[in-house]
Amino acid sequence: MGKKEFIALADKLQMHNRMNTGTPAEFNNDHLNVLASFCQSQNYAFKRERWFSYIKGECGPSGGKVK
Repeated sequence: MGKKEFIALADKLQMHNRMNTGTPAEFNNDHLNVLASFCQSQNYAFKRERWFSYIKGECGPSGGKVK
């Protein structure tokens, strides 16, 4: 997996969490940690903290400002 696929996955998680906030269907930190570990195993350059920040809407896909 490359950066493009990691961003696409984060986009889906972000959309899912927005639609299911507070319900059992929301991805929690444990779920996201498992996914991040998988992503890291697929690409050593995977930036775990940036990926989490992007899912939370704290930064853009490359770590910059949110558009």
